[in-house]
Amino acid sequence: MIEGHCLTAGMYAEQTLVQGLYVEKYYNDEPVLDSEKGYVLFENKILGIPRLRQVRVRNDSCVVADDFKKEIKECFAPYSATAEFTGSYGPGDSQAWNFSTESSLNGRSFAGQISTYGGGGFVQLLGNDANESLYILEYLKSNLWLDRGTRAVFIDFTVYNANINLFCVVTLLFEYPATGGCIPFPTYRTLKLLRYVTTMDHFVMACEGLFVAFILYYFVEEVIEIKKHRASYFSDIWNIFDCIVIIMGMICIAFNIYRTVEVGRLLQNLLTQQHQYANFESLSYWQTQFNDFVAVAVFISWIKIFKYISFNKTMTQLQSTLARCAKDIAGFAVMFFIIFLAYAQWGYLIFGTQVQDFSTYLSSIFTLFRIILGDFDFGAMENASRYLGPIFFITYVFFVFFVLINMFLAIINDTYAEVKSDLAEQQDEFQVGDYFKKGYDKMMSKLKFKREKIVDIQKALQTADANQDNKLDFEEWRAELKLRGHADAEIEAVFAQYDIDGDRTLNELEQQQMQDDLEGQKMELNDEIQEAKNDVRKTRSKASLRSGDGEDENEESDDASDPSSQRRGGRGGVGYDEFSVLARRVDRVEHSIGSIVSKIDAVLLKLEAMDKAKVKRRETMTRLLDSIAEQGLNGPDGHRDQMERLVREDLERSAVDVSYPTSAGSKRVKDSFLSIKEDSTLNK
Repeated sequence: MIEGHCLTAGMYAEQTLVQGLYVEKYYNDEPVLDSEKGYVLFENKILGIPRLRQVRVRNDSCVVADDFKKEIKECFAPYSATAEFTGSYGPGDSQAWNFSTESSLNGRSFAGQISTYGGGGFVQLLGNDANESLYILEYLKSNLWLDRGTRAVFIDFTVYNANINLFCVVTLLFEYPATGGCIPFPTYRTLKLLRYVTTMDHFVMACEGLFVAFILYYFVEEVIEIKKHRASYFSDIWNIFDCIVIIMGMICIAFNIYRTVEVGRLLQNLLTQQHQYANFESLSYWQTQFNDFVAVAVFISWIKIFKYISFNKTMTQLQSTLARCAKDIAGFAVMFFIIFLAYAQWGYLIFGTQVQDFSTYLSSIFTLFRIILGDFDFGAMENASRYLGPIFFITYVFFVFFVLINMFLAIINDTYAEVKSDLAEQQDEFQVGDYFKKGYDKMMSKLKFKREKIVDIQKALQTADANQDNKLDFEEWRAELKLRGHADAEIEAVFAQYDIDGDRTLNELEQQQMQDDLEGQKMELNDEIQEAKNDVRKTRSKASLRSGDGEDENEESDDASDPSSQRRGGRGGVGYDEFSVLARRVDRVEHSIGSIVSKIDAVLLKLEAMDKAKVKRRETMTRLLDSIAEQGLNGPDGHRDQMERLVREDLERSAVDVSYPTSAGSKRVKDSFLSIKEDSTLNK
């Protein structure tokens, strides 16, 4: 769109540019000091001298229709590389009237609103002050430096602000379209070219050195991987990301070196040739490219985090969902873009001549994307076409927004449900969150093991003094700790640490010292355990705000933090402390089992003795009955006396044969005696 009331480049240069670049008076009309001349807004130092550059086209660059050839003798086409004028015109007595190539100016092409212009052209430097610059502009104006062949005028200069250590490369472009008029297009590139000035800058330099070391290390590593796996290395998308990051990192390193050298060279030339144009154009271009490379490298580095984060199933579900529905989305995207591009072409043809957003086909595509996001100008479309505008808008919103976009969502949602169902049936894989959780549980287990050992030694210290003489000799100490499963080396080390006088006996003072040290160590371990639990509790409380299963996770974590549960389910290695405690516990179990076995043996021996006593009693009763029958004593009194005598003798022999008389056995013998006595009475 042409700005009808836009100032031309010549008017702007005379009325605004010179006054802004060359400030010669303060706001109170007093002259500016010589030390403050050459500043824009009193803060930005102009480097070198500003430059004017014009780009032109030839007179015969377009074809006039046959019907107008007699009336129209001149024709200047829109700018293009083939239509550019590269000769001389006007007085031809200076560089302003003679074409300079892009290489001689060390320039670059520049993209404006209408076209992209080459780096060459007709160049004129301004003066060191306002009067000299006005004189030069008047000279160019009087000789018609700008005419119908002009397609673009560039005003280039660079300023430096020492307050914030930044350069600003300014390009003021005035485009002259073939339709007439003038379109301004300013560009400002702010750069930090002097990078290592402050303390923070030197810290950044150290970080950059570390970055270089990492890039070199990973470069060697990836070369080895490629040499080992060859073509299969590139089958993994993450390996491709690694290569991209390394390549971009090397490009950034090379540009850093180039920038440092080039800035030093340019500033050195400015110090020796202060009346020349400071060409920072190429450097600013590469700085922009450098920023783009850094942005892409950082973006890919952030994307790589998905490779390592598996804190919960949500991340796995997201990755699996996108991977599984990729083919369906790609197939449906073909149909989507067919309809979408058809609407873009329709909008371009209907509104292209009247609506800025549809002026080109590419602009139409971006405008339709903006409509999906709710950013549109319905009034402009309606004004451009009263009937087709509303029809276009309504049908586009219905088919693209309500139907096609929701089809994408339906595909993703359906795939997500399938992935979620599949993952629910699968066994959980190792997750990064489990790794940190396992590390925490292991730390808590070690702390509790140490505390348990200290408590064990404290109990042994209280019970080891068997003779109650308030002195603990080594044999008493060793016997007590050996029963508790401690190793000989550990017993000797602990005892020797507190046996200050070396008499192999701990007196009351030495025992108290040991007790105090053990109590202090136990308190420290309790504090560490409590602090670790508090930290985890805070973390879980924050996580519970984000998920509804926080309490379940806390209970699972508490169970996992218990040493017994860790011993049941832990999959990691065993540390020395854990092994020592487990060895002591095994010794205790063996000692307990040995004691139980000995007691079982004693019980078995007693049972065997009881069985022997039963056999003897049975034999005695048999002999008793036989004796009574053989003797044939008359009268019940004789039978009774004889039986009492024989039973008494039998009991005395049983007491001698068996180590202890059993009440049950005696009772059974007496019962037998009474039974016999009753039988004899009945017989009588």
